[in-house]
Amino acid sequence: MKVSDRIAGLTGGGSDGWDLFRKAKEMKQAGLDVTELTIGEHDHRTDPSILAEMYASARDGHTGYATLPGINALRDKIAERVAERTGVTTTRENVIVTAGGQAALFAAHIATCDPGDRALFIDPYYATYPGTIRATGAIAEPILSHAEFGFQPVEADLRAAPEATSLLINSPNNPTGAVYGRETQETIARFVCDRDIWLISDEVYDTMIWEGEHLSPRTLPDMAERTLVIGSLSKSHAMTGSRLGWVVGPGEVLEHLINLTTHTTYGVPGYIQDAGLFALNQGLALEEKVAAPFRRRHNAVCGLLTTRGIPIVPSAASMYVMADIRMTGLSGEEFGALLLKKHLVAVMPGESFGQAAAGHLRIALTVDDARLMRAIETLADVYGELLRSAA
Repeated sequence: MKVSDRIAGLTGGGSDGWDLFRKAKEMKQAGLDVTELTIGEHDHRTDPSILAEMYASARDGHTGYATLPGINALRDKIAERVAERTGVTTTRENVIVTAGGQAALFAAHIATCDPGDRALFIDPYYATYPGTIRATGAIAEPILSHAEFGFQPVEADLRAAPEATSLLINSPNNPTGAVYGRETQETIARFVCDRDIWLISDEVYDTMIWEGEHLSPRTLPDMAERTLVIGSLSKSHAMTGSRLGWVVGPGEVLEHLINLTTHTTYGVPGYIQDAGLFALNQGLALEEKVAAPFRRRHNAVCGLLTTRGIPIVPSAASMYVMADIRMTGLSGEEFGALLLKKHLVAVMPGESFGQAAAGHLRIALTVDDARLMRAIETLADVYGELLRSAA
């Protein structure tokens, strides 16, 4: 029997970018001592106080069908958080709780794109973006950003993009760590207003900013009514497996997303929502506690790579560092495969994140400091050996 063209075409006919990640997992399951610097998975797990709240809620019976579009107290708290950080009036009618940020991304594109529409996104991109867009029946259309501009999209490249119904941006950015400045966000806002299209803003790393400030485009003039913001507790509160995210946007759009949730996930379990509410009620102190190891490791890894002569992508945020290994003559995939096979260090090749990131490695800062720095020293040694052999 034949499966649908839509499901068969999710990866665009090629790799989905996760090949080295899967290989590293297989090696680790086979008993090899692999240092995994691949996905954004915290080495410090969900805070015990959050887990205690989750357990208490489940024990007290909040295990039935979920409340759609999320329990009111949680939606109120998310709205309060957004309003405090952006200055934009936000109420529970502007918030729908989703099964993680990934489900929020899918919902936002379902809401804004019909089959056959073009949906724009910035390259480099989080590896699931094109497949998420294709899953809705839309056509995934990348817009390249460039290292010389700090991987911030520029007006000329935006204006050269084909006609579309939506634009997806990600700031703070995964994989580059770029934080879009006000000028960039205003350029994006002018573009989407001139084109009269939707803006989907993925802001799940908004608590992991090491330099500068995060500006949500929803705060700019005329943007609240055409922007859907993606949020999540995965990164901010080390709750990746809890699958608790949200979409913030115009109320009339979210009414439709409630229908979508009814016909897909049927919401997020109540005991997880209760735990999410508890987590948000802990305020900045818990968010800063979760972020602190990544700030420290970011500074240490950038310093070491620079000392060893390895170019890095200037980054101001996130739990990753991107190294530029083009001088070795290898692709990111080739370098990553060599590093894994010979030295049991797993990183993500830049090619997993689009054309603009080719020839780079994304290093996740997700193991303890000592193990991380040993792995970075090994990576630097391999880089040096390759340069010498190419000379």
